[in-house]
Amino acid sequence: MAVVRGELRSGTQVTLRARDFTWSGDEPVAAGGSDTGPTPYELLLGSLASCIAVTLRFYADHKGIALNGVDVRLEFDRVHAEDCRGCEERADGLIERIRSHVTIHGSFDEAQRERLGQVAQRCPVHKTLAAGVTLVDAVEFV
Repeated sequence: MAVVRGELRSGTQVTLRARDFTWSGDEPVAAGGSDTGPTPYELLLGSLASCIAVTLRFYADHKGIALNGVDVRLEFDRVHAEDCRGCEERADGLIERIRSHVTIHGSFDEAQRERLGQVAQRCPVHKTLAAGVTLVDAVEFV
């Protein structure tokens, strides 16, 4: 189980903690924030990027494939559903979309290329986002 705690005490900077790690999230000044950290969507994309890269590393190491590196570029946007055939449309006619571009560095045979391409789309975070996730919310006032 993964647990992250977020604390906001003043302003817009949110202090995030997981295990022994601390980082922050915020919004750009243009959006009303103080720009002291990545936005929530940038943090989400960072989770997916790191999951893709690490999953490829683990797979390559397990199979004895010489992997020289992985570069991941992700873009999140909202587009009109008509621009994305086959996408599930929201009531307002928009869909949320993540575009992924993964560059895998190394010398690979065709079978390795095919399998690494599949593995890039099968990291746990990718699977969760693609399948959707059930949110169970609780709000308390103190």
